[in-house]
Amino acid sequence: MNLNVSGHHLDVTPAIRTYVHSKLERVARHFDHVIDAHVILTVDKLRQKAEVTLHVRGKDIFSEAEDQDMYVAIDALIDKLDRQVVKHKQKTQDHGHSTLKKHPVTE
Repeated sequence: MNLNVSGHHLDVTPAIRTYVHSKLERVARHFDHVIDAHVILTVDKLRQKAEVTLHVRGKDIFSEAEDQDMYVAIDALIDKLDRQVVKHKQKTQDHGHSTLKKHPVTE
C-alpha cells in the first residue's frame, strides 16, 4: 500500500506519519485490495482536520474527521474509514450470492 501524508498549515513529523501508518494497517488487515492512501492533515486555529482518500480495487473511499486534537481526529477518521471498508468488502463479497431464494419453487 502506498501512503502519502501531507499537511496544510502543519509540518508532518515522523511521529504523526508513523501514527497514521500504524492506524491504516488496521484497515489493510480487513481488506487486502488497498492500492494507495492519500492523507491530508489540516490545522485551522482551534480545528484539526484529517481526511483520507483510499483507493481500493474498483472504488475510491473518502472519509474525514475533525477535533481539537490531531491524534483524536486521526482515530475518528480511521474508525469511519474502517466501517466504510468493511461495508464495501461485504458488498463485493455478497454481490449476487444471496442464500435466500427470491422465488421459491412450489409443488
